[in-house]
Amino acid sequence: SKDGKTLYFNSMGNGRKGYYSVSFPKIGKPRSVASTLPRLLRRRKNGSIVGLNSGSPALVAPKTLKVKTYPFKVSLTWDWRKRRTAVFREAWRTIGEAFYDPALNHRDWDAVGDRYAAIAPDCVSSAQFSTLVNEMLGELNGSHLGYFGAPNPAALKGSKARAWKVQPYDLGLTFDRKAGGPGLLVKSVIYKSPAWLQRSKIHAGERLLEIQGVAVGPETDIEALLVFEQAKPIQIKVSNAAGASRTLSITPKPKMLVRSLLYDDLVRRRRKEVEESSGGTLGYVHVRGMNWPSFNRLEAELFSAASGKDGLLIDVRDNGGGFTADHILTILCQPSHALTLPRGGHKAGYPQDRRIYASWNKPIVLLCNEHSFSNAEIISHAIKSLKRGKIVGERTAGGVISTGGTRLMDGSFLRLPFRGWFIANTGKDMELNGCIPDFRVANGPAAEEKEIDPQLLKAIQVGMNEVAAWKAKPRPKLIRRSER
Repeated sequence: SKDGKTLYFNSMGNGRKGYYSVSFPKIGKPRSVASTLPRLLRRRKNGSIVGLNSGSPALVAPKTLKVKTYPFKVSLTWDWRKRRTAVFREAWRTIGEAFYDPALNHRDWDAVGDRYAAIAPDCVSSAQFSTLVNEMLGELNGSHLGYFGAPNPAALKGSKARAWKVQPYDLGLTFDRKAGGPGLLVKSVIYKSPAWLQRSKIHAGERLLEIQGVAVGPETDIEALLVFEQAKPIQIKVSNAAGASRTLSITPKPKMLVRSLLYDDLVRRRRKEVEESSGGTLGYVHVRGMNWPSFNRLEAELFSAASGKDGLLIDVRDNGGGFTADHILTILCQPSHALTLPRGGHKAGYPQDRRIYASWNKPIVLLCNEHSFSNAEIISHAIKSLKRGKIVGERTAGGVISTGGTRLMDGSFLRLPFRGWFIANTGKDMELNGCIPDFRVANGPAAEEKEIDPQLLKAIQVGMNEVAAWKAKPRPKLIRRSER
């Protein structure tokens, strides 16, 4: 307080968080005076306390701490043509000052800005203006660039809850529509989908005949028969290869959820192919993104998919990037300084719990392709530079810059590629310099139509050779003290 006889403080009392006071010299029990107070509190010379309450000025009574808020509104008008020009120039100037390469990829940035700025006042819609700014950014021919227009003010205020609406559902089946009737020939059943579950199991090679009593065939729009407000059991009629039919009750899942199961199904099929083709020698993991969920999955799979294997295929194809390359390298490049062996043990292995992450020191083969981007390219370059393993696939995208972002005056957002990445042993910029695999293999439309993966098949071959070479290396003989 102003007279120095009362102390106000923020604390937890009687299980309730809030503001309390004690008086001097008789302190006694703290007294609750307020549950919340405005932010950025300041005491003025006259003793009054001011702050911000939900963005509005507020006055706090010194003794009672009661808050009085002074809301206000300000009307703002502007010339939208001049505003377009001002926002454009802000975006142009910000990129010119922050882009990681001071040479701006040898573009005459002043001339670029003048050329596009002349059009900015004529952009009637925000979509036209966004296109203009992004085309200006495209002159840099760089990755991790982008302009995103200001959000609609109405959207910032929040919208009412969306009304309940129908949506498409899915059984988890794929069909061979070229096989003709009767019904639809089931080509495959997606792993963990409704049709995969034991209680409603449908098998590849069977035929789907009816959905809710409606006959289906090669020309039927299945999605139109599976549109509901919410999940519910439906009756499905199928027949096996011998022609015997049966009726199942299946509860379909929303189509978006079933689409997400396609990824797990793909990884499962690839893993099975790798294990069968290598006779159990190789394991397979796919890193979907350079993020924590994918990293945690990778570490877990070192104890599942890679357990007992002598080599590991690590797939970063179609990986859009992120930030975990160095964490993955910590798994793959842990130094081996000692071997451990218990009495009666037949395998030497360092205790994994002593390391930062579960580690893998056996042979690896990395798969990448033209859709491996950013951080997925960084790890591809790293594996090659460090000679940690062979790389199979296609040249990566060549888009590697650390990026941030900033808000412009109108609330729009501009990405800022501010830091370049350079290969350590050559010094070359990774931007427009995709990692070239040791074995370049294309996966073209013909292979996709035949449902074969030439890159994966090549990686299996390379992996088997790497394991053979690794096994051929001499191993130290473990000599106990008593044997010296």
